[in-house]
Amino acid sequence: MMSDKVLRIFAALTIGIWVTRYLGPNDLGVLSYAQSFVGLFAAFSTLGLDRLLARELVNRPDEKYLLLGTSFILQTIGSTILVSFLLVSIFINDNDELTNKVIIIMGLVTFVNSFNVIAAYFQSIVKTKHVVVTSIVGLVLFSLIRIVLILIEAPLIYFVYAIAFDTVFLILGAIYVYFYNKQSIFKWKFSMVMAKSLLNDSWPLILNTIFISVYVRMDQIMIESFMDSFSVGQYAAAVNLSQAWYFVPGIIGASLFPAIVNAKKISKSLYYDRLQRLYDLMVILAVSIAIPMTFLSDWLVELLLKDEFNLTGGVLSIHIWAGVFVFLGVSVSKWILTENLQRVSSFTLFIGMVANIILNFILIPKYGIKGAAWATLISQSISVLFAPLLFKKTRPSFFMMIKALSFSSVFKKIF
Repeated sequence: MMSDKVLRIFAALTIGIWVTRYLGPNDLGVLSYAQSFVGLFAAFSTLGLDRLLARELVNRPDEKYLLLGTSFILQTIGSTILVSFLLVSIFINDNDELTNKVIIIMGLVTFVNSFNVIAAYFQSIVKTKHVVVTSIVGLVLFSLIRIVLILIEAPLIYFVYAIAFDTVFLILGAIYVYFYNKQSIFKWKFSMVMAKSLLNDSWPLILNTIFISVYVRMDQIMIESFMDSFSVGQYAAAVNLSQAWYFVPGIIGASLFPAIVNAKKISKSLYYDRLQRLYDLMVILAVSIAIPMTFLSDWLVELLLKDEFNLTGGVLSIHIWAGVFVFLGVSVSKWILTENLQRVSSFTLFIGMVANIILNFILIPKYGIKGAAWATLISQSISVLFAPLLFKKTRPSFFMMIKALSFSSVFKKIF
């Protein structure tokens, strides 16, 4: 899984940048806007089951065919709802024909994603490597296809077809591996009782997915509304470069958090001491990335992208600082999971989402795409840092984050 993640990051930083250069701000803006628009409704296609199913398969292995079949049908129904929303939206919006076509293709792909229940099955039996091999092969093919499309100077729509092909290939590979391991999708069964049980557990995850989708996607939607696709492309290029670092906290959190959980079994003081060290480390790493990127953003964009992306550097120098709160947010999410405070997490996400919408509405008309970057930075700080202060159970995390952001532990060790 780590190899797959690293390869995808490498592909994003090489071929992904090449594609960005080739498409230019306008076509990249159309693609990014379409992906963001579909992403707003993503919660309906997964229904939160993508984060729940593996756990249920571990707890109820004897009911695997019921779980897989019911989850597959529910997600297919969810995708139907999503595409219905998209079809209605293209009749009432004023998007051009190409943008609407890209939106529909991206929406239809979610039907195929219902087969991702197979990945959850292999995860539950600790054999994810079977699916990952297919994923790596698909990544290589997808990368080669994009290179060929650039060389033959293909139009945007072919890159959209390539994205759809990548998804379909991964699913076909997963189905093949599933049959190869002597399993059959024809044994899957639907149960209304099981459906009610799964939805009863997944609705908080659906809400969280909606909040996150709106939170992450709304800036590009509103840039398109207030400005144009060209501006969306400038902004999307900056976001892609800024978020290229976001794999770092995931790896660190996965590596170090087991030691923190074990510390809780030993003593409360040791538990919070290790948690504080994790917060300190996340801030140090994020700031170490943000400071040089702030001063080198224009040079980096000029080196990697075309002259057309002349506004991207300014956005990148602001958006990169949102990473400080993203890095901290990963640590906080681990702590919230350990303390079983997921419901509080939903409130903090909701607060951040509302702040993001309001700030985008105020700042984009005044400051353009830089305003959207500031909206992201401020709303991230509100959601991750300040919203936990409102709840008694999450208040200790606020003070630990303030301590980390003040570098008090670092200065204490130095002096």
